[in-house]
Amino acid sequence: MITRLLSDARSRGEVIIRIKSDLAPLMKIQRKLEERFGLQEAVVAPLSDTESDPTRAVAAVAGGFVSELMANNLTVGVGWGRTLHAMLPFVEGKKLDGVRIVSLLGGIAQARRFNPAEFAWQFAELFDAEGFLVPAPALVDSAQTKHALLEHCGLDQVLQMAETCDVALVSCGGISTLTTSFRLGHVSEAERQSLIEAGAVGDILYNFLDKDGHSIDHPVNARAMSPSIERLTRIKRKVLISGGTEKTEMILATLKALRPSTLITDELTASRLLKIPF
Repeated sequence: MITRLLSDARSRGEVIIRIKSDLAPLMKIQRKLEERFGLQEAVVAPLSDTESDPTRAVAAVAGGFVSELMANNLTVGVGWGRTLHAMLPFVEGKKLDGVRIVSLLGGIAQARRFNPAEFAWQFAELFDAEGFLVPAPALVDSAQTKHALLEHCGLDQVLQMAETCDVALVSCGGISTLTTSFRLGHVSEAERQSLIEAGAVGDILYNFLDKDGHSIDHPVNARAMSPSIERLTRIKRKVLISGGTEKTEMILATLKALRPSTLITDELTASRLLKIPF
């Protein structure tokens, strides 16, 4: 509400906003990220406290970026996770025509707050858009079940729609975050250890990658009801929204695998990314 009131007052010339902090260091980091990782754009949230959770800082700048990005007749694929969920209050909703929101992952029954389907619907409502969901669990019990759902239940049509998205908003998670409550029950501790032993450093939409950005050879990858990395790379514009110490290695792997157009992260994570060999 405060943001909207300030915006209205500024448009009437009643309020002038001046930023006194020195943004030059952030701009320099953004340019370095763009040059090193071949990004069209990097957006870095200020964060100086090494003990702080960067989620809210990243979510805030991501919300502003997405608000400006949204326009009529866009098809937007959306991922899931804490950062994307935290972004919602910072996204300025507006009535748009012809917008379609496509969830890029099946549902998480145990996690209503961070459920991919719930996030996709809330995001769609901000723009009076159509929503398209994957009516299946994020992880099914076997590769055979996944194949049956895709072939005989029409779910592959939704995943094919994902390939034709104009833009995808995704996040990624480190391997240590698999123990958090919103993923509990989908990947067991034994599977997590097995994934680590196989070289996994994290996942994007339950596509587990090694440090070089390659999909690892593991049964969990074959059970994910989400587009493969190969399919995700076909999306025209990809926006990676993520930050945090435990995600740094996975963000780097995702940059290698997905080649996103835009990276939105925090200042400390950006500095770490620039120090790691690419």
